[in-house]
Amino acid sequence: MSTSAPQPAADRPSDGDSVIDRLIEANRTYAAGFTDPGMDARPVLNVAVVACMDARIDLHAALGLRLGDCHTIRNAGGVVTDDTIRSLTISQRALGTRHVILVHHTGCGLESLTEEFRHDLEMEVGQRPGWAVESFRDVDQDVRQSLERVRTSPFLLHTDDVRGFVFDVRTGLLREIDPRP
Repeated sequence: MSTSAPQPAADRPSDGDSVIDRLIEANRTYAAGFTDPGMDARPVLNVAVVACMDARIDLHAALGLRLGDCHTIRNAGGVVTDDTIRSLTISQRALGTRHVILVHHTGCGLESLTEEFRHDLEMEVGQRPGWAVESFRDVDQDVRQSLERVRTSPFLLHTDDVRGFVFDVRTGLLREIDPRP
């Protein structure tokens, strides 16, 4: 089952064009009308958003954000990994963010995976991945775990305004997760 919105025929790559070719052409059109907004790399709202990479979530639209408002850190599941902590640490210590919002979502693909995925991958390619899948069965509990990882990181300066949410992919609404079960 596809979760993508239907593409108008004019937007589909024609025979011989790859998706990347279409994206590069879209960039040329974008660049033709582009003007430097003169922004700093520091987010205007001093917030970092950690979210799942799921293509159904338009974070800026869902949160009412504009270009320059936030740092956006996305990965499979929106889980707080060592690399997420690295990005948040740079965001806070070098670029001034003070607030963190975590956004997981309903119907996440990580709910159907297990760490067996890594084993299967090792059997296929002959090398075991150095990363964990970070799969989960309970999205609320995974948000709590991610909140705890942010709040207890010794590298982060600002852990007092960290909140976690589950985005409902059917309604577009966010549901806040109490950090205590």
